[in-house]
Amino acid sequence: MGIIRLAEVTEQPLDAQAMQALVADAVAGAVVTFSGDVRGVDHGKMVRSLTYEGHPTAAAVLRQVAEEIAGQFELIGLAVAHRVGELQISDAALVAVVSTGHRGEAFAACQALVDLTKARLPVWKHQVFADGTDEWVNCA
Repeated sequence: MGIIRLAEVTEQPLDAQAMQALVADAVAGAVVTFSGDVRGVDHGKMVRSLTYEGHPTAAAVLRQVAEEIAGQFELIGLAVAHRVGELQISDAALVAVVSTGHRGEAFAACQALVDLTKARLPVWKHQVFADGTDEWVNCA
């Protein structure tokens, strides 16, 4: 199995524990997981609903991001997924998991994976607030 165990954009709920299992390995000394979850308050306003929409190229872009990070760090495993569609408060929108030999590399790789995903992934968030206002935000 290659270093990249999962890189997908999906409408299905994300399972951080299942993604951790994908990167588990007997030689891994560190596994770092990031879960970017939908919050119920943004800009001081209560969020009523949230939908993510992705460009048709989003899955390919996420794969490229995963390949770039895999080339920059000494990883044992990498899994990253972004959810699209309607999400509920506290649902995971982005999960990134890496395994490495040592913790420093794992923390750095996971942060780089999240940052590059947010910078490049063509996914937009539509938030509707409890006061009836709404906004579209690029996920960067």
